[in-house]
Amino acid sequence: MTSSSAQSTDSVLAKVSREIVPLGKVATIVSGFGFPKELQGNTEGALPFFKVGDISAAWNSGRQLLTTAQHYLSEEEAKSIKARAFPKGTIVFAKIGEAIKLNRRAILGQPALVDNNVMGLIPDYEVVDHRYLFYWALTQKLGDISQATTVPSIRKSDVEELKFPLVHVDQQKRIVAEIEKQFSRLDEAVANLKRVKANLKRYKAAVLKAAVEGRLVETEAELARREGRNYETGTKLLQRILETRRSQWKGKGKYKEPAAPDTTDLPELPEGWVWATADQLAEKITDGEHISPVLLPSGVPLLSAKDVRDFGVLFEDAKYVSPDDATRFRGRCDPDRGDILIVSRGATVGRACRVNVDQKICLMGSVILMKLHKLLESNYALFALKAGFFLTRLTAVSGSTAQQAIYIRDIRPLPLPLPPFVEQQRIVAEVDRRLSLVREVDEQVDANVKRAERLRQSILAKSFSCHDSMCIKVETLSYG
Repeated sequence: MTSSSAQSTDSVLAKVSREIVPLGKVATIVSGFGFPKELQGNTEGALPFFKVGDISAAWNSGRQLLTTAQHYLSEEEAKSIKARAFPKGTIVFAKIGEAIKLNRRAILGQPALVDNNVMGLIPDYEVVDHRYLFYWALTQKLGDISQATTVPSIRKSDVEELKFPLVHVDQQKRIVAEIEKQFSRLDEAVANLKRVKANLKRYKAAVLKAAVEGRLVETEAELARREGRNYETGTKLLQRILETRRSQWKGKGKYKEPAAPDTTDLPELPEGWVWATADQLAEKITDGEHISPVLLPSGVPLLSAKDVRDFGVLFEDAKYVSPDDATRFRGRCDPDRGDILIVSRGATVGRACRVNVDQKICLMGSVILMKLHKLLESNYALFALKAGFFLTRLTAVSGSTAQQAIYIRDIRPLPLPLPPFVEQQRIVAEVDRRLSLVREVDEQVDANVKRAERLRQSILAKSFSCHDSMCIKVETLSYG
């Protein structure tokens, strides 16, 4: 996405007679009404009743108008709580709490009620166009005038004194038309960027699928045949792993052979590959602490599901435990660099990553640890877990309840395709090469989405700032 906004091209310049007036002179500032719980939840009625959450939902979906509510009241119910509908075209926004700082605005698409956490601007249509008022309102950071109390709030009197750039209604409409023309171009550019992100996501899934189906690089069987040499097959590698595990067993009681996978419904693998279970390939599969330990402001990080990201572990919002507690916790669950973590509960159930740090960490019970055998390439195993077929099998066992969950018993029998070790290494190198390109493009897309939002704010700022020249200037943006 390119732009000639700051230095550029076509401009719409209009010499206008402009006056700065208090907002209270062009709009009536109103507040909403208390909404008793016993009246909430009706999906039908004469009057929609909007709350701050409705404004946020509209904003997040790119809609200006509030048309459909989660709550409705009849005329009689509205009278019973002494609430009156505000007219269509009223600009509404949060007036209390942290939502003020989000700077979200919406327009009533029909006569409607709003609750007492919402403030509204009813335009005087003789002097102000409601869309001009709406776009101007987007330039106002109401958090700057909120009362600095435990719960921030906005006073009606402060809103009434905001400085409003008043021009003739006809000129307002021309300014609105220019803003919306520029916004339309921005919206088209952002929609294209979102399509690119969706394509990148599909491409990444296709790369991982090809990787674990033996279609991404030439198989070791093909290479060995062409070069006239022998090679260690996946079957031989699995036997070597199992023999090593058996010979190095130091656990309690008699060594128990891990169960082989049921291959009845599994797809055929390339030559030289074999199916194996996670239990066969892992030295340990366990999960984190299920008790609530004593938390400290510093110490050894105690990570939970929220700290497990696709790229590795994150410490931005980590909790901490004492070194003594950490030693005790790690006696059973000891994640180290290269180990695989799998989220076992919540909205991100099934998400997996490889531990990407050397520092000592502990886990909560919402994360499962998979410590792979040293004869395996752990990055390959991670790609297999992230591939669509296997992720689907993994999340299918989590259930469809509100609290989705997977357990150690679900991970152990999970079938994974095992290629020869050198082929695993080639697969990892090729996946890394391709996904690094995906990451680069993805970062560029994200940067351009943020840039589009800055351009949107720039358009609004230029539309309502005229300074001494008494002119309104809206730059034309172009995208390639």
